[in-house]
Amino acid sequence: ANDLQNRALEFSLFLTLPAAVALMVMPGPVIHVLFERGAFTPADTANTAAALAVFAAGLPGFVMIKIFSPGFFAREDTATPMRFAAAGVAANIAASLALFPFLSHVGIALATSLAGWLNAALLATALHRRGHYSADDRIKARLARIIGSSAVMGLALWLMVGIAGNAFSAASGLGLKLGLLAGLVIAGAACYFLAAHLLGAMRLEELSRILRRRR
Repeated sequence: ANDLQNRALEFSLFLTLPAAVALMVMPGPVIHVLFERGAFTPADTANTAAALAVFAAGLPGFVMIKIFSPGFFAREDTATPMRFAAAGVAANIAASLALFPFLSHVGIALATSLAGWLNAALLATALHRRGHYSADDRIKARLARIIGSSAVMGLALWLMVGIAGNAFSAASGLGLKLGLLAGLVIAGAACYFLAAHLLGAMRLEELSRILRRRR
């Protein structure tokens, strides 16, 4: 069971960490292309993009909740995850009230992300203390490589967004902007998988085997 949890966590973070980094690096183009038209102004894009970037930071935490919760459910313990979820809600409300006067709507997004990480940490800690989960050497090594691969991709995306520059301006046609956004997504994914292969986060042949098994 411990090995299954580690492998599930490894594969989930392999996918969600780069997704979170990408959304944190290029929230502006995503929101601009998808929503900025009609009554949705550039100011709305800037405000929404800021919230999206902060929400993205909580994405791995929310995925980890889904990984660790079954460890309690399988042992017929539904009360503990419920208590931790309630603690997360309470922390979310408290942090939202504390941060909103300083960060406005971004403070609410930040509070939600922090609450997600808190919930995940509580679940992992409880499983570890009960002897039901411990991180093995493989996930410890690969997590560092996944973070490194995500950082490489994030830097590449940041540079590409800077080069794209005015192409995402309101004067550009929607077709061009959709093409540019799709190009950024594809280039970012290619950069990540290549970096992951070279750094040993996950070899391409290993990823291919995993995907074949999941069909």
